[in-house]
Amino acid sequence: MRILRTDESRFRDLPDFPFPPCYLNVGVESPLRLHYVEQGPVDGAPVILLHGEHGWSYLYRHIIPLLSAAGLRALAPDLIGFGKSDKPASQQDYSFSNHLNWLERWLLDLNLRNATLVCQNRTSMLGLALVMRHPERFSRIIAANAVIPDEDDCGAPAHGMWQLFARYSPWFPVPQLIQLGTTRPLARAERSAYDAPFPSDLYKAGARSFAATLAESHRELNRQRLWRFLESWQKPFITCFSNADPGTRGGHLALQRKIPGALGQPHITLSGGHFLQEDAANSFARVIIDACRPSLAA
Repeated sequence: MRILRTDESRFRDLPDFPFPPCYLNVGVESPLRLHYVEQGPVDGAPVILLHGEHGWSYLYRHIIPLLSAAGLRALAPDLIGFGKSDKPASQQDYSFSNHLNWLERWLLDLNLRNATLVCQNRTSMLGLALVMRHPERFSRIIAANAVIPDEDDCGAPAHGMWQLFARYSPWFPVPQLIQLGTTRPLARAERSAYDAPFPSDLYKAGARSFAATLAESHRELNRQRLWRFLESWQKPFITCFSNADPGTRGGHLALQRKIPGALGQPHITLSGGHFLQEDAANSFARVIIDACRPSLAA
């Protein structure tokens, strides 16, 4: 496996991102460095902030300080292939099971318990698979514009077209893709920050393959098994969706209806696009903090 590593100089002077880097080796046959941000008291209840497609821990830059100030231990990992994490050079190096195993290694090596999972868009499938493996380590789930296909969903044709575009298009503009998912205009420096992990297209194998990788989950994870797990989940499950994301609109209804832990929870719809972390950071952080109050009181 050929591994690329983005030079640290690409990440200098990013706006609103003063966090010192943390690294953990999650490789098995060869070293593979996963980057994460950690802020807040080491004995605070951990909140795992999982970024979605195209993004990295920079997506949570406005939320992390608010969580840590509230006494929570905010942890935002960069998936392998994204952000400051190492980037295998071939799209064939990425699979759903590989991503899950890398994330699991990070979770176990940090020995995270009583954790809150905050998951975003189709990456929610990866986060929920992690919870399925270690339900005893999680106390609640917050699903933000989550895409969790129905048991018999074969996938929309448009998603298949998106996979082909991501894999083969000669132009894969990550900052513009983030901008398409927000309602507020991103500043030039913010757009540059989303482009920082990728000095050239050689570094984008993980980002390009991610849509197809997540689509594999219906084989590797088995959606029926996932839904059986969700339909038995008794701990809090909170949906936080937006009012201006046509791709996920209405997706919260089945989650609220089918998951026992969703009953009576303070579900909310916020004003914004697909990336609520960009459009409604303060409100989104408040949802997380309020949900974690039982852990803060413990």
